[in-house]
Amino acid sequence: MPLGVYVQVPFCQTKCTYCNFHTGVVSRDRYRPYVDAVCRDISDASASSTESVDTVYVGGGTPSLLDTEDLARLLHALVRSFPGPRVEVTLEADPETVTPERTAAWQRAGFNRISLGAQSFQDVELQNAGRLHRREDIFRAVDLLRSAGLSNVSLDLIAGLPHQTRASWEDSVSQLLRIYPDHVSVYMLEIDEGSRLGRESLAGGSRYAAGAIPSDDDMADFYECAARRLADAGYHHYEISNWGLPGRESLHNLKYWRREAYLGFGAGAHSFDGIARWANVHEPVRYTTLIERGATAREQFEVVSPAQALAEEFFLGLRQIEGIDIAPIEQRSDPSLGLRWETLHQRIDTLQSHGLVKLEGTRLRIAPNRLTISNEVFLELLG
Repeated sequence: MPLGVYVQVPFCQTKCTYCNFHTGVVSRDRYRPYVDAVCRDISDASASSTESVDTVYVGGGTPSLLDTEDLARLLHALVRSFPGPRVEVTLEADPETVTPERTAAWQRAGFNRISLGAQSFQDVELQNAGRLHRREDIFRAVDLLRSAGLSNVSLDLIAGLPHQTRASWEDSVSQLLRIYPDHVSVYMLEIDEGSRLGRESLAGGSRYAAGAIPSDDDMADFYECAARRLADAGYHHYEISNWGLPGRESLHNLKYWRREAYLGFGAGAHSFDGIARWANVHEPVRYTTLIERGATAREQFEVVSPAQALAEEFFLGLRQIEGIDIAPIEQRSDPSLGLRWETLHQRIDTLQSHGLVKLEGTRLRIAPNRLTISNEVFLELLG
């Protein structure tokens, strides 16, 4: 089965208050040496691989900040190093970075899908989140992308931004549906110590408008509202946070949820070959230096045990709305896990009795009205 390739570009114009990724604001002088390192890393990896690649995802960070010739070099490095037709080649972009010149260059380079970080259509929400774009920038960006032939556009929304209300959320969903993108992602705001907003909220402070974060119940209501409206508009809900028009599901991201193999290049990027997982160092300067020296940038390496593989099949598979068929998983699992299977069946029965999961024959899935508490269901199921 062809690989997916993920390229991490950890640079931003500004750090969003809710962001918990290993990204940062640095001088543009660092961009090109980093791209040089990624291209070399790709070339070195291909020397020991005969695999083909059918999906590419350039994410971040804000990869649309890179010079268009550097983005083209990244794709050309992949073409030289890995065979196979590119079915889906995605670039993450922020609305304010989209220009006529860039969109034309992206299309020429080989990108055929753009994931646009809209997050909200309310200027006050965008401003408090530290975003640089505003509502009109989103409409302008989509128009430019479509005019350049980049018609496969995905838009993101975040449920739970500070100052968000039911009325403002409804309006954001309405504006998104005016655009009618091919794909939609709806994420619920995460409150954790990995972001400035999360730390402030957990500490009970008021900076970054932490006191104006909607309640958990409100976030769940926003999510369910979006799910209903997207379904009515013809979108297929195929993963907890993702909807697509027919045939427009994210082929690259499906590889993650189906535990298919993928390679990651760049600082902090992860890889999986079906047996083991590994990750690169997170700091971009260190990553660049290691690659320039001909050394490995790999920081972590872990062979996935049978028990871990089983947990991943459930956790990742149940993120998909269609769920998983547990019969073949049980049949091919390690016999030494027999007692664990007995426990799993007991937990499934308990969760189903509480309306949290549905077991139809051998197909298990999260109950449609319990998707907003899926993490709690996973914990109960997998212990």
